[in-house]
Amino acid sequence: MQSKATTIKAYLAELPQERREAIQEVRDVILKNLPKGYEEVIQYGAIGYVVPHSVYPPGYHCDPNQPLPFVGLASQKNHMAVYLMCIYNDPAHETWFREAWAKTGKKLDMGKSCVRFKKLEDVPLKVIGQVIKRVPVKKFIENYEAAIDPANRARTPRKSAKKTAAKSADERRSKPAKRKK
Repeated sequence: MQSKATTIKAYLAELPQERREAIQEVRDVILKNLPKGYEEVIQYGAIGYVVPHSVYPPGYHCDPNQPLPFVGLASQKNHMAVYLMCIYNDPAHETWFREAWAKTGKKLDMGKSCVRFKKLEDVPLKVIGQVIKRVPVKKFIENYEAAIDPANRARTPRKSAKKTAAKSADERRSKPAKRKK
């Protein structure tokens, strides 16, 4: 659930105590390991760590008014989450992360970049710190630009099947029916 808070302090203040403490501990680890050049902000209704426009003027390709997201930290309805955009476009870094997490013996609940957890004890904080520390701003920007540059993509994304099916249905409706003779 997106917060309406405009400051980190306000974001933390609106959380229930147990979640506030867990989010604050993860935040402390992130801040301790955050390479130079990133900034902590409120972005998309959560705590974000970004490449500011002063460092990367184009911003986020999905919304150039937003700075480039690096890591997010949020309290959602049914869980808390760390969004690791720093591994999203770097398969080797993602593999390292998954292996480091597995070595801790803790269960990893992860999507493409979202690591979900219910309580702080579920998170190996040292691994979170290391995954962030390993990606300086310059490397992150290089990986990001390679991922969004169509010349570097293995294939061009196709339209979703749902959109294609909807378009086909619209086309069928707009064409006059052929008469049988």
